[in-house]
Amino acid sequence: MSDLIDDPREGENAPEFSVTELSGAIKKVIEGNFGHVRIRAELGRVSFPRSGHVYLDLKDDKSVISGVIWKGVVSKLPMRPEEGMEVVATGRITTFGGQSKYQIVIEDMKPAGVGALMAMLEKRKAQMAGEGLFDPSRKKAIPYLPEVIGVVTSPSGAVIRDILHRLRDRFPRKVLIWPVAVQGDKCAPEVVRGIEGFNNFTPGGALPRPDLIIVARGGGSLEDLWGFNEEAVVRAAAASDIPLISAVGHETDTTLIDFASDKRAPTPTAAAELAVPVRLELLSWVDDQGARLTRALTYGISQRGQRLRDLSRAMPRADTLLEGPAQRLDRAAEKLPNALRRSVDTRRLKLTEAAASLRPNNLRRAVDAKREALGRRSDRLSIRPIQRDIEQKKKNLDALNRRFVTAANAQTGIWKDRLESLERLRKTLGYEATLDRGYAVIWDGDQVVKTAKAAKKAGALEIQFADGRHATDGTGSPARKAPKPKPPMPDQGNLF
Repeated sequence: MSDLIDDPREGENAPEFSVTELSGAIKKVIEGNFGHVRIRAELGRVSFPRSGHVYLDLKDDKSVISGVIWKGVVSKLPMRPEEGMEVVATGRITTFGGQSKYQIVIEDMKPAGVGALMAMLEKRKAQMAGEGLFDPSRKKAIPYLPEVIGVVTSPSGAVIRDILHRLRDRFPRKVLIWPVAVQGDKCAPEVVRGIEGFNNFTPGGALPRPDLIIVARGGGSLEDLWGFNEEAVVRAAAASDIPLISAVGHETDTTLIDFASDKRAPTPTAAAELAVPVRLELLSWVDDQGARLTRALTYGISQRGQRLRDLSRAMPRADTLLEGPAQRLDRAAEKLPNALRRSVDTRRLKLTEAAASLRPNNLRRAVDAKREALGRRSDRLSIRPIQRDIEQKKKNLDALNRRFVTAANAQTGIWKDRLESLERLRKTLGYEATLDRGYAVIWDGDQVVKTAKAAKKAGALEIQFADGRHATDGTGSPARKAPKPKPPMPDQGNLF
């Protein structure tokens, strides 16, 4: 610019500049005098256009400086710029000729002290709580005994060794480690990739999908733990389909991932204790439950056995229950032969009476009587039609007589067959059929002698064989003659 001033044009007192030349000269002056600067200020307006750059204002109580953060730098910032945040920005001062203004191109930005971080943390916490990311109803239950546990942490720190040692002492499980940076610029994106990576595992695949995820880190300052307060990490923890335990820092350290996780552990070691039960305690509990079950079964069986014995004493004996029916059966068996004989005799008498009424002589007399009565009537009726009718009636009567004789013979045959069948049944069921096989019946008068004691008491005995009876009194007296068989019933002959 000094060269331009020292070389004025001819005929004029002051040189002339174009807008671009003047703007460029000003830019050289500002960039030459102010290279890299650090500014402590409060963020005012913050804009996030689609290009990926960030435009903002740095202000204090009197002045405002515009600032820009290029897209490549935004992804490297340790936090997301927000209005009202107090920061320390590092960059270079330059001008923007298109709008005649100067601005700072920010290359690094950090919160200005713990107070600013805490204010931003509380604001972010309130925002996410309003979205429901911390709602207890969204939290999933931790599995009682997971088969596979995924751990998102640094593979070289003491945290993973403490977790593995505690798991081995309590209940050994399969552990998958997703190595991440636990502080710095890479912390948040790597933790997000670890949580989402475990959730993207295929169940039953070559690499087993974890049943539980532990996000762990040791203690540190608020700046060291800031990666676990990032919005991307909190949203990944809340969106995880796998139950997640956060174990970031020590007991007094609290990060936003603790509110979004399904369970918070005060330390990484405590996270391992929450993940699995104690194997020895489980075995002891199982043994205790088995002993209780055995005692309960033994007591139950004993009680039911005693109850069964009490009921059995109250129930009558089986032989007592059968005495009455057995006695009734014996009495019925004794009455059966006599009842059969009476039934046969009654049916024989009815058959005899029916056969007597069907004898040929009786039929002839009845026919003659009818004929004689018919003759008397025919004498009084000399009309030929009546005679022809009488002759027809006579023929019908003869035909009816023949039919009646046929029916009577058939019915008589049926009755005779039934009578013979009943007689055979009587002989089969009676004791006489048993005598044909060599048995004998001993009588004392009208009583049957069944025992030797009764035979000794009897004065005279009578032995019935198949062909007759033999009387004896114990002194060798002659046997009685067998009774004469009953004469057979007279043959009824043929009715016609």
